[in-house]
Amino acid sequence: MYKPAALLSLLLLPVAAHAASLAEFTEDIVKFVNESVVPLVYVIAFLVFMIGMLRYFFLEQGEEGREKGKSLMLWGIIGFVVMFSVWGIVRLGLTILPG
Repeated sequence: MYKPAALLSLLLLPVAAHAASLAEFTEDIVKFVNESVVPLVYVIAFLVFMIGMLRYFFLEQGEEGREKGKSLMLWGIIGFVVMFSVWGIVRLGLTILPG
């Protein structure tokens, strides 16, 4: 029941032990997310788009196969738009807020 929380705490244990203060701890978490999680999400969105493109043009021959490919391409593009928008809002917030 608590496996995700336990796994997350085990992953963050070295970061927490190394951090001397709460500010350093949060900085380490943000660095981890920016360097590991965000690129992984971009790769997943790109792969969804590419799989949709392959299905649309090459793999599926029927009309419903093309619709599946079109749907995957649309969701990949929506994923990119949402991720870039959130990234821009976060960057805007970081430049506006002092500290």
